[in-house]
Amino acid sequence: MYGSGKSDFIRERVRACDYLVVAQLFLQQNFLLEHPLKFEDIKPRLLGHWGTCHGIDVVYANLKAYFPHIDFILGPGHGFPALQANLFLDGTLEKYDKNATRDEKGIAYICREFSWPGGFPSHASPFTPGVICEGGELGYALATAYGSVLGHPEKTVAVLIGDGELETATALSSMNLNKLFGENVSINGKVIPILHLNGYKISAPTISARKSERELAEQIRGFGYTPIFANEKNFGQKLQELLNPQYRAVAKRTQNPFIVFRSEKGATGPEYLDGQKIAGNYLAHQIPLKNAKTSEKELKMLENWLKSYHFNELFSKETGFAKGVFL
Repeated sequence: MYGSGKSDFIRERVRACDYLVVAQLFLQQNFLLEHPLKFEDIKPRLLGHWGTCHGIDVVYANLKAYFPHIDFILGPGHGFPALQANLFLDGTLEKYDKNATRDEKGIAYICREFSWPGGFPSHASPFTPGVICEGGELGYALATAYGSVLGHPEKTVAVLIGDGELETATALSSMNLNKLFGENVSINGKVIPILHLNGYKISAPTISARKSERELAEQIRGFGYTPIFANEKNFGQKLQELLNPQYRAVAKRTQNPFIVFRSEKGATGPEYLDGQKIAGNYLAHQIPLKNAKTSEKELKMLENWLKSYHFNELFSKETGFAKGVFL
């Protein structure tokens, strides 16, 4: 029903972006793993955020596959390497930065310059095409989304909100904006909030994650939204049901939809290190292998992590990116 071509695109796109995220976080050379990783391949200072990135890549790929013309607003701007990976693959980055070519040199450029003096910052910033706020200032995404559709009935905006972000006063206050907008889409556009429920913030579980599904759903309903729970496997289907005209039977019953997208913190990354749980825990929030430059064990874990995406199937020096990562 949803097309194997688009499903294949989503899988390959997410793999490519996940690889580029990890490469940006860790590597200063050997970006295509042309030889086994060495300490000198690793950046001297590891700075950035991994935990939210896979979820961002999943949401972005699904939106691009099914609704390529929808506007997208990213709340967890600390997941900037994911946003940059997607802008890089879209060719958007190259329009503004001639060095960001979609080839081996471009990959080296975005990875080497990420979180580097004079290069790209660790968080989304106004240097990024389409970004107006600094990515560490959580809370503004939903308000920005409503503002962007004000007086634009032709617009539909999907906005990804971090579950840590939803604890801020700004984000919670912005949940009331749907009451000001009402149901009259002839005057204003439509906002589709997506809560990225991966369970953890920088050092603890999020409040939303500590609630039962029923309690979280009742909170969302209390703000006047209809909660829709989704995961990585059915997220695209839920989007189709909400936005595609052929699935309007569902859409008509769903006023002010609010998607709760469940994903594991740090999914596809290291599961454990020295007996401590990484994926699915707050320890995945920033750099999960902090000693990759000095520890043989962590260096090997990083190499296996990068290899798990089989990036060589998606990119070659001779032919560039495989067609599967583009629509």
